[in-house]
Amino acid sequence: MKVIPIFELIREDLERVERKMREVSTIEYEQLRTALDYLLGSGGKRLRPALVLLASKFYPADAEKVASLAAAVETLHTATLIHDDLIDNAFLRRGTPTLNALWNSAATVLTGDYLFARAAAFAAETESVRVVSIFAQTLMTICGGELKQIFGSDEGQTTRDYYYQRIYNKTASLFAASTEAGALLSEAPQTEVQALRDYGHNLGMAFQIVDDILDFAGDEDDLGKPIGSDLRQGIITLPTIYFLEAHPEDEIVSRVLSGRDDWVQAAVEMIKASGAIESSTVEARRFAAKSRDALSILPHNEYRQAMLDLTDFVVERRK
Repeated sequence: MKVIPIFELIREDLERVERKMREVSTIEYEQLRTALDYLLGSGGKRLRPALVLLASKFYPADAEKVASLAAAVETLHTATLIHDDLIDNAFLRRGTPTLNALWNSAATVLTGDYLFARAAAFAAETESVRVVSIFAQTLMTICGGELKQIFGSDEGQTTRDYYYQRIYNKTASLFAASTEAGALLSEAPQTEVQALRDYGHNLGMAFQIVDDILDFAGDEDDLGKPIGSDLRQGIITLPTIYFLEAHPEDEIVSRVLSGRDDWVQAAVEMIKASGAIESSTVEARRFAAKSRDALSILPHNEYRQAMLDLTDFVVERRK
């Protein structure tokens, strides 16, 4: 497991979480054990379990229960990626073949379902009704967001309010749950639990905005996917919204969003040259600043500093 330098402080805790996630003794089928090992080894920054661990460090907490929670959120995240890749018909993630590129749809769906159940079992090990409730609510939020994208109307999809709700459902809700539940396991005061939830929420918003920026301005080798992937799928992200606000009569981006793949490169170049990337970066930094501000009431220690440093990492990353 490669650890981000910011997380050296919690390396041993992360290794405990990694061992817990890789426990396969209770898995009956060899194919499923192999898939689990493959999925957990396919990359990922382990941001969400790190957030659980850091949020739990301000007050004494049961290390095993915290590790179970951290394993739960990362396993839940992995399960959502399996289903996302299937829904999007994606065969690569970070340059590595997805599960649905290797297996049929039925096996892929059931593996995702198995990991959801496995994540719930990890969450139950915390023996905290509040934590399990947060976990369940977050899973409903994530799935509800996906269903809205599938069944909802196209109305409003080019507005920032719609976009912010979508990325909260998709990404920031699990960041917020990670920090809130981690704080609860340490029995932090309620004001600090809320502050840590706010930190996770805003960090998750910044993280997803940067992801959406990199879809236009990143490097394909680093990203492991083609530039403009969201546009190709008709997904409207913040750079596209800023571009369309400034150029409401544009036809090229509209053609791409309606399924014209031959215009993708031209649309990407137009958006990059328009100032939309800069405006989106300002927005990501605004959420990062709110994330930092939320920590102001927390005790000043090395874990708080690591969380502050993490906000800088999120907005400055290139993959």
